Amino acid sequence: MRLRIGTNKNGSKNLYVIKSYRTDEGKSTSKVVESLGTYDALLKIHSDPIAWAKSYVEELNRKEKEDQLRISVSFSPTELIEKDSATAMDCGYLFLQKLFYQLRLDTICSNITKTHRFKYNLTEILSHLIYGRILDPRSKLGTFEYCQGLLEKPAYKLEDIYRALEVIAKEKDHIQSELYKFSKDLGKRNDKILYYDCTNYYFEIEQEQGLRKHGISKENRPNPIVEMGLFMDADGIPLAFSLHSGNTNEQTTLKPLEEQIIRDFGHSRFVVCTDAGLSSIANRKFNNTANRAFITTQSLKQMKAFQKEWALSPEGWSISGDSREYNLNDILSDPELYEKYRDTIFHKERWFNENKIEQRYIVSFSIKYRNYLRNIRNEQISRAQKSLNATGTIEKSKQTDYKRFITRIATTQDGEIAEQKVYVLNEDKIKEEEQYDGFYATATNLEDQAEQIIKINRNRWEIEESFRIMKSELKARPVFLRRDERIAAHFTICYLALVLYRYMEKVLDNKYTCTEIISGLRSMKLRKIKDEGYIPAYKRTDFTDSLHDCFGFRTDYEITRKSKMKEIIRSTKKR
Repeated sequence: MRLRIGTNKNGSKNLYVIKSYRTDEGKSTSKVVESLGTYDALLKIHSDPIAWAKSYVEELNRKEKEDQLRISVSFSPTELIEKDSATAMDCGYLFLQKLFYQLRLDTICSNITKTHRFKYNLTEILSHLIYGRILDPRSKLGTFEYCQGLLEKPAYKLEDIYRALEVIAKEKDHIQSELYKFSKDLGKRNDKILYYDCTNYYFEIEQEQGLRKHGISKENRPNPIVEMGLFMDADGIPLAFSLHSGNTNEQTTLKPLEEQIIRDFGHSRFVVCTDAGLSSIANRKFNNTANRAFITTQSLKQMKAFQKEWALSPEGWSISGDSREYNLNDILSDPELYEKYRDTIFHKERWFNENKIEQRYIVSFSIKYRNYLRNIRNEQISRAQKSLNATGTIEKSKQTDYKRFITRIATTQDGEIAEQKVYVLNEDKIKEEEQYDGFYATATNLEDQAEQIIKINRNRWEIEESFRIMKSELKARPVFLRRDERIAAHFTICYLALVLYRYMEKVLDNKYTCTEIISGLRSMKLRKIKDEGYIPAYKRTDFTDSLHDCFGFRTDYEITRKSKMKEIIRSTKKR
């Protein structure tokens, strides 16, 4: 700011405080900050108005430099806002941008650019695609439009996004392996235990082509699907993913991705934890080595008869930290013992040598878990009974459907063919399921304590939650893309968005839910005050306070000057 002395038509001098600045278009201009009055009027107060005014301006500059100067803004009720100029800006992406650069995704993009020699800015495009996937998941065109409202407007064109997608697809394995290596700069990865699971994503395109194939959909949809395999570390942070056509047997997807981790990531000593659907003998043998081990859910129903008899026997049960053996029948039949051990987890274990592999079965039992399963089944039985009186066909759609308790009788008691089909409650099916209530089995080749193995296996819920976040919050499905490289790029972006989200959780010390984090980031908007800066247009909450404290900058002052906001933006791009 500086002093300006002007002369009016009457020849009297007027003193003003003016300030120079650059417009958004880069033009240099100035404006009047404050009118100090006429020289003659000031002379009645100050012996030397010019010297006083200069001293006053110096004080204003000092306060502005120290960010202590209060800002007054005037608005006119008769002036129209500037045409084609948006005043609402998103700032929630700044926190994601900090993580993007800390994970050195910009370095990965720079190295890819050197290899392919294209002219567009891959770092800017990839970062915006990731921010858009988290904050406003839409099509690539929709993301391009959304990014016009960021504090930093895109310098690239829409067609550059589509060109970049092919490169992202081609380099997806390289991006994953480099990201894993750079992620260690943020702290030690908890990667001694790796969780693996598969899911599928449906398309709004009916025809099969490339990766799009008809298969067993987890949503029971008739649409073509693509299958994703995902490895996650013990902190819930994704490690690697792979894509397969929708008709691929998911059991065959684990080994190739695991081999990729060993080869490209330089990581070879770990324990693989999977659910029963992925626990084939081939996968167990592959991880039965000096460097690797397995922990997997074991289906009680698929055990051999003598193993099942041992697993369900009421005798030989233990409690962690207690050397005694317990009989479940004694506990379940005694009201006092029942209440005492209601929340206790019992376990038993035994080694078996079968299919040329030594593995240890650990079976656990919980009264609380048994009651939970029976409550669910009783509700399903009630629904099944009601449906018996309803009209129409009764067909089971999936294994957990309540209609599994209904059976159709098409013969009379004499064995003759009945004229009408009769639906009745299947009591045998109910009794068969009840015998497994409360039991849970795990198979492993580790010799660690049973309770530790059980705990590791039960943490698989985090990988299931990751798939839920990708499908619900990040809207990874339905997919509208046709070309395989575009599909691969889409899921690479979704994967990277999930990685950034998981690190956001970690930075915030896992104090907030997924909904709180994502909705909180999406709400963080600023209103641009022309020539002055930005004022918050969001509610300050405990979440926003935690966010600012953890990331080391604030956007929630009453006003943030343009120069200060530029400093904040630069700080988010530093490691």
